[in-house]
Amino acid sequence: MSELKIITDQAFENKLNGYPNDVSVLMDNLRSLIIQTARDIDGLTEIKETLKWGEPSFITPIGSTLRMDWKSKTPNHYALYFQCSSRLVVTFKSIFGNQLKFEGNRAIILSIGTEIPEEILVDCIKATLMYHTVKHLPTLGI
Repeated sequence: MSELKIITDQAFENKLNGYPNDVSVLMDNLRSLIIQTARDIDGLTEIKETLKWGEPSFITPIGSTLRMDWKSKTPNHYALYFQCSSRLVVTFKSIFGNQLKFEGNRAIILSIGTEIPEEILVDCIKATLMYHTVKHLPTLGI
């Protein structure tokens, strides 16, 4: 397992602290899952927590930007967002099909009050955080 350096912008922390309490717990859990997955990626030494498009985001030197957010206009859902120009969501759809709910080629939608499919999300998170090293593989290493 790699020694992972986590660099966190204050704006990232501020955004997380601004969610309603029930949502904050979910976002903290998702953040923990992302960080733990990053720690388990061999050779990954750094992850940056920052804001991109106003959303909490995770950036690695070898990956594609991974974002997460909850929006008041869809209060019963929160999501993981991916670069829609990548092959990430298209690949996730082909592998996991109806096991996940998707929004176009940009997001995995999670429902508040429903247990997250942690094992599947770990595969998606891992592929995203190391995208530049797996994008040539048919299923992104999943």
